[in-house]
Amino acid sequence: MQDDIRPRTAQINGESWGARAHDWADIQEKTVQAVYETVFKEVALGEGHHYLDAGCGSGLAASLAAERGANVSGVDAAAALIEIAKARTVDGEFVVGDIEELPFEDNYFDLVTGFNSFQYAGNPKTALREAGRVCKPDGHILIMTWGEPENMEAASLVAALKPLMPPPPPGAPGPFALSEKSKIQDFATAAGLSPIEILDVQSPWNYPDRETAIRGLMSAGTAKRPIDEHGAQVVHDVFAKALEPFEQPDGRIIISAWFRCLLAKK
Repeated sequence: MQDDIRPRTAQINGESWGARAHDWADIQEKTVQAVYETVFKEVALGEGHHYLDAGCGSGLAASLAAERGANVSGVDAAAALIEIAKARTVDGEFVVGDIEELPFEDNYFDLVTGFNSFQYAGNPKTALREAGRVCKPDGHILIMTWGEPENMEAASLVAALKPLMPPPPPGAPGPFALSEKSKIQDFATAAGLSPIEILDVQSPWNYPDRETAIRGLMSAGTAKRPIDEHGAQVVHDVFAKALEPFEQPDGRIIISAWFRCLLAKK
């Protein structure tokens, strides 16, 4: 059964996250740039290192790694996002694919990251095991997820779409399923990895105005189904209302957000 689920999951993710690829690349992907930079500094990523971003989106993390001298690769299910990643880093290797079946040899990369990606695979444990397979024995695997939602303003934006979504299947993981330290550590050990360190990184969302914020939020793959089922204007209006508490006197939108990262080794 799992062989049937994996391609379907990759296809759905590719269609959802590629639907508004340029808005994602231009606006929303930057909201976690602080996480990318913190991780690269922590592992001292640099000249000559081989780096893979599994679920690379439009390649912002890879481009930052390339600026540090790393040889970069990326895999994503969304062809539209991969095309942007290729344009950003012309010397990188970017492929459309499934993170559960990485097209790379064993023990090759110094760092493999999954920035909010492993847990959304059809079989998350398989995806994380694949990351471990292609990582060098002395390299690092990085799992990023949302921080715990209490007192995090960005959680209200995640919740805003819930009334427009169908009820999830029983037992389906939500966006904060790995937010607790014990949960993300258990996820790593279940895939055969050894947790090394947890990094909690503040990464506030800053937008120049409300309409830009709405475009960014609507570019996330999680917004595609509500847009398809209820219409873009309905989703636009839901986000406009949810953003009201965060509008500054000069029109900017500033929203607190933080992310939990687990560094692991084989």
